[in-house]
Amino acid sequence: MLQIKPVGGALGAEIEGLDLGRELDAEMTSTLRELLVEHEVIFFRDQDISAARQKALALTFGPLQMHPAYATVEGFPEITILESTPDKPTKIEAWHADMTFRQHPPMGTVLRSVIVPSKGGDTLWSSMTAAYDGLSAPMQAFLGGLTAVHDFSWGFKESLAEPGGAERLAEAVAANPPVRHPVIRTHPESGKKVIYVNSLFTTHIEELSARESDAVLAYLFAHVTTAEYTCRFHWQPHSIAIWDNRSTQHKPINDYFPAHRKLHRITIDGDMPY
Repeated sequence: MLQIKPVGGALGAEIEGLDLGRELDAEMTSTLRELLVEHEVIFFRDQDISAARQKALALTFGPLQMHPAYATVEGFPEITILESTPDKPTKIEAWHADMTFRQHPPMGTVLRSVIVPSKGGDTLWSSMTAAYDGLSAPMQAFLGGLTAVHDFSWGFKESLAEPGGAERLAEAVAANPPVRHPVIRTHPESGKKVIYVNSLFTTHIEELSARESDAVLAYLFAHVTTAEYTCRFHWQPHSIAIWDNRSTQHKPINDYFPAHRKLHRITIDGDMPY
């Protein structure tokens, strides 16, 4: 029997009593999806599964996406390697939703710990549903008619500025031109409104002047990190997090340098935000 332990007041639940190393039947797959939509991010401990099983788990939620910029696990191009080492520390520090530079951003992500530091290296998640609900009614109405631009090149500007970076990422840049998404989207399963801009990939709001756009985005980027909208997860060996990329943002806490940290990530295909 599943045991569900809420992690934060706004989102997050730790799930016990399920072996993700085994094939899931249709009923359990449906239950997991319901839990994901309800809690927005769900966590599992002591899941020593293979890359093949991680892929199979992700496929129960839908078709998979591949990332254009990261190294992947040999034999599994869908599994990207998120790794920070003493000689090549991670560059990702901003709150973000995964790959919103796509016309069809991921609906969800399955992240598995491979190597974890002895201390630090937690991840934060924030509920964009709670963040939207925390806005005043006039602000909700104002934002509801706006459109924002999301750009791969903006999110990877540090990598592009590195020696050889522009050449290495030229194909990814060409394949991922800027896209437009609503500032406020409707979750296709819950029907709830969520804030859908993030500081990593969102460059500007189309309907506003540059100064207005900068001010509104700065407010939203700060608003979505309000502590009451967040939860925190401490990684241990063989931990798994699955989150709804349509209704959350997340941020790694990079407080473990120079320790080694390695995670394997799969993103699940989503729909066009509306």
